[in-house]
Amino acid sequence: VQLQASGGGTVQAGGSLRLSCAASGFAFTSYAMGWLRQAPGKEREFVARINWNGGSTLYADSVKGRFTIFRDNVKNTVSLQMNSLKSDDTAVYYCARETHNWGYTDVRSYNDWGQGTQVTVSS
Repeated sequence: VQLQASGGGTVQAGGSLRLSCAASGFAFTSYAMGWLRQAPGKEREFVARINWNGGSTLYADSVKGRFTIFRDNVKNTVSLQMNSLKSDDTAVYYCARETHNWGYTDVRSYNDWGQGTQVTVSS
């Protein structure tokens, strides 16, 4: 299983970034996918989830209305469009596949973390 996240960078507050994650080594359409993040000195936290066909999405309250998760089941990618970025969004962002049923927003539900991509929002 490989999950390769990309698209991070440094952006000013109020700006936008689009993260992408290329998946391989498993049946992509059999899994819901998630984006999670970890800020310095903090626990990893749930950001967004998308079900297998993209028909259902879920967001953390902190990003609702600003972030959009979507997937391409032909290209085996899952992406996160981030708008109106805030300094609190600064973190390493990871994509992961949902392999357990601890709850959609529970970090423990997600495994096979790829290497993350750093997002830094400057105020």
